[in-house]
Amino acid sequence: MPKHFVIVGGGVAAVHAAKAIRDQDGEAEISILGEESHLPYNRIKLTKGLFTDLHSEKVLIKKEKWYQANRIIVRTSTRVVSIHPDRQVVETADGQSLSYHKLLLCMGAKNRALGIKGDGLGNVHTIRDMIDADRLKEGLRQGSRVVVIGGGVQGLETSWALHEAGYEVTVIEASQRLMARQLDERSSDHLREVMERNGVKVILQAGVALIDGVESVTGIMLDNQTYLPCDHVVYSIGIVPNTSLAAETGIQVGKGITVNNKMETSAPHIYAAGDVAEFDGRVEGLWAGAIEQGRIAGSNMAAEGTIYRRAVPVTLFNAFGISLFSIGHVDEQQCDFRISGEKNGAYTCLYVKNNTMVGAISWEGAAASLVYKTAIEQEFIFSGINLGADSSIEEIMNEVQVRLSYIK
Repeated sequence: MPKHFVIVGGGVAAVHAAKAIRDQDGEAEISILGEESHLPYNRIKLTKGLFTDLHSEKVLIKKEKWYQANRIIVRTSTRVVSIHPDRQVVETADGQSLSYHKLLLCMGAKNRALGIKGDGLGNVHTIRDMIDADRLKEGLRQGSRVVVIGGGVQGLETSWALHEAGYEVTVIEASQRLMARQLDERSSDHLREVMERNGVKVILQAGVALIDGVESVTGIMLDNQTYLPCDHVVYSIGIVPNTSLAAETGIQVGKGITVNNKMETSAPHIYAAGDVAEFDGRVEGLWAGAIEQGRIAGSNMAAEGTIYRRAVPVTLFNAFGISLFSIGHVDEQQCDFRISGEKNGAYTCLYVKNNTMVGAISWEGAAASLVYKTAIEQEFIFSGINLGADSSIEEIMNEVQVRLSYIK
């Protein structure tokens, strides 16, 4: 009887895990159980391409014929309600029981709730799945005023999509700058200037005290008592891993489902990957990380021995006519020093620790990001390269590129 690998969740980690299993085991049964009614799709498109056709095949991670060709069963609209590790069985909401040889938990995360008065009113939105995106678009009317709470990547991508579609947008961010995890002060200030020149209002260091309205939103009140009339609120303030199913099973849970470097949980034959997984004390919440974790989990489910190493974080931001990237560790407090200047007329900042490149921010555009990513991944050492004030960013990166080419 062939082995049965069961994957709970229909995201990118699940798809890449299924591929890794099939690559190593041509005979096994593979089942992906997803709660949504769609085949697994690219969730990044929900904000980057909010006003495109989100129901076309273009948003799918893999088309239906790929699953058929690889004999991977995708059960949509299927919710797993319990796991029985002792019997290696999962039960679904419609009363089915499925036995597994190995089980992978990829339930993802939900967006963190606002937790303030009025957050349950009509036209208060957060975008996590296709239904959320459809509901927002269906509720918009000509002239709608939208407040976006959260100045991170997802919030700003949503703001750009709404602004391009002709809506009046105000962004509220609690911290001192936009995209605080990815950008330094100079980059963030410039991003804000560009947004405001485009007609998007930005309010920093502001908390939202309440959302006003009777049945639907009519405005928000900030902590400083400023009142902003609006017709819709969209919030994006972080994620919370969907750990309840694992916790009820007795699997070790912290911020997410705790895994080791093989993506194994505390329960035998059960793995976790993607936004639900916590590795080395952190939930990554990144697209590339979910892909890699899914691949590692699938490889280990089929054949032991593959080790996960956390991927270098990469953010490519394209909105408001801006193309920038942030790669690696860009927290000045965790570096020895940084070097900033212009390369090809665009602002660039390098982060250095132990004479090694550990991070970079640049407005050169996504196409220029590869050399920086490669240098950071390979822990490029600036041996013999002048990093002093008399050496420009362009000279430094030209030498880096030459040396990386030589290594290849």
